Amino acid sequence: MASYERFLVKRDDLSHAVRERLKRLPAPYEAHYGVVPLPPPEDAIAVGPVQQRHSAAMAALGKVEMLATDLSDPYLISRILPRREAVSSSAIEGTNSTLDELLSVEEAEDSCAGEDTVQVRDYALTLEKLLPRAREKGRAVFTADLPGELHRSVMAGDPDYRDVPGALRQVVVWIGGRDIAYSTYNPTPPDDVPFCLAESMAYMQGEGMQVMQQSLITRMAVAHTHFEAVHPFRDGNGRVGRLLLPLMMAAEGNVPLYLSPYIEAHKDAYYDGLKAAQQRLDWPKMIGFLSDAITGTADELFATRGALAALVDLWSARRRFRKGSGALRALSVLPHYPVITIGRLAALLDITFPAARQAMVQLMEAGIVTERTGYSRNRVFVASEALSVINRPFGAQPVLPET
Repeated sequence: MASYERFLVKRDDLSHAVRERLKRLPAPYEAHYGVVPLPPPEDAIAVGPVQQRHSAAMAALGKVEMLATDLSDPYLISRILPRREAVSSSAIEGTNSTLDELLSVEEAEDSCAGEDTVQVRDYALTLEKLLPRAREKGRAVFTADLPGELHRSVMAGDPDYRDVPGALRQVVVWIGGRDIAYSTYNPTPPDDVPFCLAESMAYMQGEGMQVMQQSLITRMAVAHTHFEAVHPFRDGNGRVGRLLLPLMMAAEGNVPLYLSPYIEAHKDAYYDGLKAAQQRLDWPKMIGFLSDAITGTADELFATRGALAALVDLWSARRRFRKGSGALRALSVLPHYPVITIGRLAALLDITFPAARQAMVQLMEAGIVTERTGYSRNRVFVASEALSVINRPFGAQPVLPET
């Protein structure tokens, strides 16, 4: 009875509409209730006090699209961006690997990579696989099978996961607290998960009025909140939910922005936004957070892009590179491959291995790259100045080397 009374006290945290959706959980948790979330709203949602932040985010999206259209800027589609996303999204869930470790494992094809790095790599590869599909299929990409596919991809390398990756949970889960008696939120009871998840995916497919009534940012906030409220898997829900955000942007034909670095840097506000929307249907708070995430991520993108362009100019002045040489052409490659092998460089520049090796020697002589393995074969090189710009703490100003 004590546990039940604790939960009754928490009923005051829920809006009346959410309290109406409480459902008793199965044994051995029958003294507690889970929330069967309401279907995602299709009507217009007044953003109220976050209107200015929402408008700024819409303007930021427009600026990114204009840059992509006018300049065909390669940094907007750089492989580095989904890898930073993978590192940050995984770190939010306690799976920790650095961007340097991830890039090194990919270049060296290291079979001895740590479990965390393997999971982060799987996340990045999942993005690379699914984003083209989202661009091609549009909102039709959000099928009933998509969450399971995403979950299988990101959880396959987790040796501690207790269920079959991709399978919907058959057990009770709770959020917060060492046991359910101290939880802050009890997601959907297991029997209701399939139906509620279907509601999430139908909303993302946009077959109702929401596409006409709600902005993309609002739909991202609603979809993410609803998916996390359902919590369809035993673990890994946060990673899958954050994967859906760039997929929603890509499905609309937008350049996807990767929001997890911002979310990692503002975790408390992220959880507050989710809590407000899930428990009180306070949508503006989550819409405001995602608006700030989009604006901040766009600002970070522009700052990084500008700093890397300036860095390439600094590199090109360090020595006299022959016009059209492999070394000169490599300068524009290194911001996307700051950790690289000679074989990778040869493939990217479509030159022979000896020519790529000679280019790498020139880059080392100019202090642009260093060799980190000490091996005579299968050597890995790092452009540490580019890596420090890319991998700086979110919101920090990029620091360029002195000329």
